[in-house]
Amino acid sequence: MLIGRLTDQRATAVWLAEELLPAAVARLHKGVPASEILQAVTFGDHLDGEFTEALRGALQTLLEAVEGEEHTRDASQRALVAVARRVQAIVHQLAKDLHSMQILHGTDVVVSRGLQDIDHRNALIGRLAASIAVLGDARPGRQWSKAIPLYDILRGAMSRIVDYPRVKLQAVTEVAVIGSGAEPLIHLLAELLDNATTFSPPHTPVEVTASEVPSGIAIEIEDRGVGLTEEVREHIGRVMAQAMSGIQLSALGEVTQLGLPVVSRLAHEHGCEVDLRTSAYGGVRAVVLVPRRLITTMPQPVARPQEAVRKRTVRPVPSRPAPTPVRDVVMDSGEVRKTTNGLPQRRRESPVPKPVVLATPPPPVAPTASWGTSGTSRQPGLMWEAFNGEKKSVAESSTPPSEPSDEVE
Repeated sequence: MLIGRLTDQRATAVWLAEELLPAAVARLHKGVPASEILQAVTFGDHLDGEFTEALRGALQTLLEAVEGEEHTRDASQRALVAVARRVQAIVHQLAKDLHSMQILHGTDVVVSRGLQDIDHRNALIGRLAASIAVLGDARPGRQWSKAIPLYDILRGAMSRIVDYPRVKLQAVTEVAVIGSGAEPLIHLLAELLDNATTFSPPHTPVEVTASEVPSGIAIEIEDRGVGLTEEVREHIGRVMAQAMSGIQLSALGEVTQLGLPVVSRLAHEHGCEVDLRTSAYGGVRAVVLVPRRLITTMPQPVARPQEAVRKRTVRPVPSRPAPTPVRDVVMDSGEVRKTTNGLPQRRRESPVPKPVVLATPPPPVAPTASWGTSGTSRQPGLMWEAFNGEKKSVAESSTPPSEPSDEVE
């Protein structure tokens, strides 16, 4: 009988350690109170009452300690996110002030370049605040209401690192990222670009390409650094796997390297895949696979009202009847004049005007009216009509087709 009781107690202790405690801690992580978990636990009537009470007391102490740690962790994360949000608010306000100053002092080259440098340093502070927010299990920053072109996403990531002149955009496909995924992708790429420029020689370029693949968009970041050893690769895989389940602030250590944990966290939350491998140059080649659900078509540019071209109404110009050639009139009438010998007489295509001999000096000629103005009009002849039509066609052809003239002669 004593051996049976010892066997039951041993089996219960093993069940408590291997099954009950992991399940209870998992429920605590989901937000279930410790008191509710204790009420749902039953040890059975086959055990002694004193042994059951001892197990229940030990379980209660353990669950309360874990619950206290969870509350402390949540409070720390909320405080961390609150601090990050305050820093981001200051950064955004400073960016607005710098933008206003750039507009005001844009003509001064020296002041403008100094303001650009300050704006860039301000962006670096904003990236650090966004990384702290991600470690606190929050979104990195602002959310965009419209789709952002992928080229602008890459340029935004470049603006948040120190050695941005070394980054070379080789080929970027013409797609856009939806608003909810724009800021996380910018921050993720900024962290990878910062790692690529930090762990590679300062005189070498960092090449970036983005191409469309069946499952989405593949963004490749390739540097020419020292590459990855097996030990470093295993460490990176371990850090990124831990970040997917949850980031422990205490695990960051004194030398806080936030890049890989932040990249892993953002990739896990938004369905991206990040692969680090050795490049053909001996450095690191980071491939970010953006899922198709975050990709959309390029937004169409909206024309501003002040830049719109005013369309003018075109009045139809009445066409003048073309003069009928004399030869056609003669041929249509069917009359052919003959000479005295009975031969057909040859005629000119246009009549030759008779010479006019002036016995007195000609009267002064009145000034002719200019084009498009009213004045005394003369009765044009055939040659004047042809000259008038030729000049008019040249004047009309010089008007741009996008801005048709509304003047009618």
